[in-house]
Formats: sequence, C-alpha cells, structure tokens
Amino acid sequence: MSYRFALIGCGRIGSRHATQIASRGKLLAVCDIDPSRADQLASQYGAASYRSFTDLLHQHQVDVVSICTPNGLHAPHAIQALEAGCHVLCEKPMSLSTASGQLMAETARKTGKKLFVVKQNRYNPPVLVLKELLQQNKLGQILGFQLNCFWNRPPSYFANSWHGTADLDGGVLFTQFSHFIDLLYWLLGETTVVSGFRQNTLHQGSIQFEDSGAAILQLSNGARGTLQYSINSHGSNMEGSITVFGSKGTVKVGGQYLNELEHFSVEGMQRPDLPAGNGANNYGHYQGSMSNHDKVYDQLIAALQDPKQQLLEAEEALHTIRLIEHIYQSSPLIP
Repeated sequence: MSYRFALIGCGRIGSRHATQIASRGKLLAVCDIDPSRADQLASQYGAASYRSFTDLLHQHQVDVVSICTPNGLHAPHAIQALEAGCHVLCEKPMSLSTASGQLMAETARKTGKKLFVVKQNRYNPPVLVLKELLQQNKLGQILGFQLNCFWNRPPSYFANSWHGTADLDGGVLFTQFSHFIDLLYWLLGETTVVSGFRQNTLHQGSIQFEDSGAAILQLSNGARGTLQYSINSHGSNMEGSITVFGSKGTVKVGGQYLNELEHFSVEGMQRPDLPAGNGANNYGHYQGSMSNHDKVYDQLIAALQDPKQQLLEAEEALHTIRLIEHIYQSSPLIP
C-alpha cells in the first residue's frame, strides 16, 4: 500500500521528512506560515502548498500527517490532524507538558488513529548493542549511570527565531536533548529526580531558560546516576553519551551523538564489531542528532501495515515529557 502524506512545518527538519516521504509514499500537501518555504518544498515534490493547516486538512484526504512545527505547536497540530482522521508522526518533543501530551494520547485513542513520535537515536548501532545487553541482563545489577549532553548553540542560533522562547521552545532538554532523556527511559526504565540545578551563563538576553544544568536521578532499583547538560561547548558539539555501570560490566556509548561504542567491558564477552551508523543531521551552521529518519519511516510503514510491528507511540513518549518536567521542577534556576 502506498500511503498519502501531508507535512506541516517546512523548515530544515521538514525538508528531511519530505525526502523520506517521497521515497516511500506520496507527499500530497505541505503547510507553513512562511509562504516561500511552503511553495519551495511543494514545488520540489509536486505537492500542494498551504498557509492554513485547516484548509489543507479540508481539501486533502491523507493517511499520515508529519508534524515538524515548533515544539509548542506539536500538541494542537497533532490533535487537529487526528480529529481529521489522520495518523500522525510527530517530531520530538511530543509536547511541552504532560497535560498536553496526555490530551494528544487520548485523542489518538478516541479517533482510533496512531500517534507516533520520532526518536531516531534508538536506531544508533551502539545504542542497540547496549539495549540488547540490558535486555539479556548481561551487565548484571545496574549500579549507576551517567548521561552527558554537551553541545554548542551560540546566541546567534536563537536570534529572530522561536528557539529560546518558553512557549514554543520550552528549554534545551526539550529541543536539544529530549532524545537523550528518551534513551535514559528506554534503556533503564522509570527514573525519579533527586535534585538538580539550572543556570544561564552565556545566553543572557538570548533565551528564556537555562543554557546548562545538572541533576541526580534514581532508578527504580535505587541506583543513582547523574545528568549533565550544556549548550556551551566551545565552537562545536562535544559529546552525547550514556555510561551504564553494572555488576558484570560497564559500557559507554558516546561520541558527539551517541554514535560510538567508547568503552566496552562485559564479563565473558568480546567487544562487538558494529556497522557504521548514519551521519549527524547537518543544518548548515550547526549539527543535531543522528540522521536516522530513514529507519523511522521504514518502521512507520511497517507499523501501519502490521500491528505486531512497533514504533514509539504517544503513551511511551509521555515518559520523556514527564521526566523533563520533573527535572525542571526539581532544578531551580540559579541567577
């Protein structure tokens, strides 16, 4: 079956989605409040161009809507698409609050449509190795962990943009590092926040929240670990990593984008040879997480065709939103 798609949000990430859609289905229509961006993408893929999402949904019957708008608009756009009878693939983060995320999930249940969320770092080869080790209990009792997110986003990144605003961006844990928080839950399960702090040292006047922070987190078995994050790495992104300490092994998945197996010491096992992963998303003057949208769309098609196939859905994605909220609530912003 060839699926019919619409796309809302024609920026850099929207263009990346359009490429994947065109190779797997038909992109019927695109929408953006910037007419030039919508027209350019529409012309490239032979799609209709809209400024109004309501008009798009009224005039086109589509199977899936891909949502690539600013973070704070994900919830209303997803709900509108679901109520119009469409499945939804929503870019990260799913929403900026647990309440709005729950409303999205409830709308999906009521309409009988699927609400998927993009979390492409789950497909990184070393991340998959760590996931399998944990599933097979190869690391033994989990004793602790460390999650590091050290990237570069200069003040110029936030200039004349929705980035940096509380209502549309939400904070660096939502925009830059929600993939990392998702992996923490996916790999280690439910996590609670013990304490934390946030501060804004280099982006005064550029953003309405912190540019760095840290938190102590606790797993359900009582083991504790740390989260450290910053967008103040000088010149370029430095590190995105997770280290898991177990009674039978220690593994660090690192590199800039959780794309390298930096340390592997597991009882009775040899270090595995891994296939090369995709490169990072390149947005010109900065880079983001690994470019695994091809795998996301492959799994999207598989999940729509076969209920036994799984792609991250709303209920699971809510764990990430809930944990980010708890981190912020437990981490005072230090002047």
